[in-house]
Amino acid sequence: MSVVVAPSPVLHTPGAVAGAEGSPDAAVAWHYGDPFGEQKAAVQRVAVVDRSHRSVGRITGGERLSWLHTISSQHLTALPDGHSAENLDLDLNGRVQHHFVLTDLDGTLWFDTEAERGPDLLTFLQRMVFWADAKPEAAPDHAVLSLLGPGAAALASVLGIAALPGEVYAATALPAGGFVRRMPWPTADSYDLIIPRETLITHWSALTAAGAEPAGMWAFEALRVAALRPRIGVDTDDRTIPHEARWIGGPAEFGAVHLNKGCYRGQETVARVHNLGKPPRNLLLLHLDGSADERPATGDDVTAGGRAVGRLGTVVDHFELGPIALALIKRSVPAGTELVAGSAAAAIDPDSVPAEDGVQPGRAAVDRLRGR
Repeated sequence: MSVVVAPSPVLHTPGAVAGAEGSPDAAVAWHYGDPFGEQKAAVQRVAVVDRSHRSVGRITGGERLSWLHTISSQHLTALPDGHSAENLDLDLNGRVQHHFVLTDLDGTLWFDTEAERGPDLLTFLQRMVFWADAKPEAAPDHAVLSLLGPGAAALASVLGIAALPGEVYAATALPAGGFVRRMPWPTADSYDLIIPRETLITHWSALTAAGAEPAGMWAFEALRVAALRPRIGVDTDDRTIPHEARWIGGPAEFGAVHLNKGCYRGQETVARVHNLGKPPRNLLLLHLDGSADERPATGDDVTAGGRAVGRLGTVVDHFELGPIALALIKRSVPAGTELVAGSAAAAIDPDSVPAEDGVQPGRAAVDRLRGR
């Protein structure tokens, strides 16, 4: 489904440069004239990023948590009020259909996802209600801003609260409506504001006046890639399973797939890979040759010796690491392999390769039965 997102009013900010036409970020600022400086601000000081193009929805009803628990990958029945989690919708074969972040606060379960995915996710949720006391609906009247950097804590008073949430995934209601939640990525000091859309410019102006530096999606994406956090539909394809994309784990592990919960669609694949196998691909960080004549693009093949071994995801310039990318690479490809991404030479960052020296629980159980 093609989704048209209206340009953000923040694009009228002096120096704002919109994302490339046709890109997922065309409706918001890609940068404000100093892309690397904006990344530094988000890491060293404090920056505010307009992510108002994300699709926001809400679920009300007394069974909202227990109902969503049964149809998605996250453990939600014990989610406390004022807490958040990441979640996935999987198909019958365990392939990822949707990734969304959710927050339960004062009787409403809020969720947000990519703009292109929002309508389909909402349709799925509405079709799965049946007799449950749960009402999913779109919330286009709300928008997302992100505060990044160690200086964010000093801006609590600007938002009308005593302090920003200290615990990852915790959320605090804002007096002007909406809430702020702490996230584990793309930096160690990351906060999402889900606010009434009518207050978007008011919040933006107040935060920047108080010292938050405007940063575009270029900064957010560069830091996200460096943090090895995938973006649904960009770093994933129609074959991606959760283990490949590093989404395994409950809220305590900052994951989106809880391994100790009841049955849900796609669970068989998750359990089989966890207990008996390994994912066919891994999401890895690639360093790209910046001198190449043409920059590779999302969806390009990653090859080794002329043979396709992976798919390229987000490609972005990082203020310290240079040109980097996320890619789904066959698990059998060693870290030192010479790769080509599109037409650029590429190398796997060895620190991004998952450790695979452990024995899966299912294999260990079989070995015990066989006396090994």
